[in-house]
Amino acid sequence: MKRNRPLSSQAQDLLAILASAPNDWCYGYELMKATGIKSGTLYPVLMRLDERGLLESKWTPPDVEGKPPRHAYRLTDAGLKAAREAKASSPTLTSLKEQTA
Repeated sequence: MKRNRPLSSQAQDLLAILASAPNDWCYGYELMKATGIKSGTLYPVLMRLDERGLLESKWTPPDVEGKPPRHAYRLTDAGLKAAREAKASSPTLTSLKEQTA
């Protein structure tokens, strides 16, 4: 039986950042820079959000030959709804574009 726990603050931050460009695929490194969440926390949170159906993920081929493929993430419709709720509870979050500019 799956538990449906409330989203952690890190998960809410990720959803809010991804909601700034909901149709765009984002890499973990971009999300790490935008949120300040360390990789040891970020990737398990991304996996849990994917398992809950709030994110979709895919492997993307490398941009440069010899580099490994990368995992990319974007919001599902359910994720966008959850992101809007997270943003309403924490309106000071900024967009991914503002964080990486």
